[in-house]
Amino acid sequence: MARVLTVTLNPALDLTVQLPALHLGEVNRSDNLQVHAAGKGLNVAQVLADLGHQLTVTGFLGEANAQPFEQLFAARGFADEFVRVAGETRSNIKLAEADGRITDINGPGLEVGAAQRDELLARLERLVPGHELVVVAGSLPRGVEVPWFVELLQRLARLGARVALDTSGAALREGLALSPWLIKPNEEELAQARGLDPANAQALADEARRLNARIAHVVMSQGAAGVSWFSPAAAWRALPPKVRVVSTVGAGDSLLAGMLHGLLAGWPAERTLAHATAIAAQAVGQIGFGITDRAQLAELEAAVRLQPLSQ
Repeated sequence: MARVLTVTLNPALDLTVQLPALHLGEVNRSDNLQVHAAGKGLNVAQVLADLGHQLTVTGFLGEANAQPFEQLFAARGFADEFVRVAGETRSNIKLAEADGRITDINGPGLEVGAAQRDELLARLERLVPGHELVVVAGSLPRGVEVPWFVELLQRLARLGARVALDTSGAALREGLALSPWLIKPNEEELAQARGLDPANAQALADEARRLNARIAHVVMSQGAAGVSWFSPAAAWRALPPKVRVVSTVGAGDSLLAGMLHGLLAGWPAERTLAHATAIAAQAVGQIGFGITDRAQLAELEAAVRLQPLSQ
């Protein structure tokens, strides 16, 4: 299997509270509370590890509450190359209602200084040559501005890295100009980055095709409506099976990991997309990250419907 490096600039401790229904301005009682060391790149890493790949993880991590992350790295066998920063990694609260609705309350993130930014760039110089793929995923913490993020992506390009990019806002808009190997925006993220109406499905598909002229793989996630993949060989849409939604947190990250696995393994397009869609479908039925039930995953994959997209 492949050696993959994930870059998570703004990780988080996810506190997921499960409750029957959220009543604003009232006392609410939860059914369950779970805490996970998370962040988009780390979520991708966990699924890739379950699929057999060797992971190195890097980014910025707060010194004051690093233990849950270090426990995850040890349990998963990740090579820990995170740059430590004074203070605490942010906490994100996820309120998961029984009907599948999620309310996110995200913390502000660390304050990253120039010394830590320089240290991360230096580590990438050392790490990138030993990996077949680099995943850059998630938001930017305080102290990391878009021009520096562009410098990071340019550094990766100079090092010859194949980059899978999954971010949003100005970071995505500027990242698209650098033509990474793969992008995985959802409809709203792509619309915002390109100045489009998120409700105009045809305009979004047309823009994805335009981007595909210089970005090898454009994967546009569409929630319950599935995923559209524009690749050098063909364009496909996958319709996921119906599942009971427990939490949508990490579903997009699971989809991305599944796509990367199929591409790294050299699978046919249909198998890659069906498998990735099934992994995402399984993810919404659980709290946490990773492949938990192989038999269920096989059933979900068999139920995925694929449609070629007309040019």
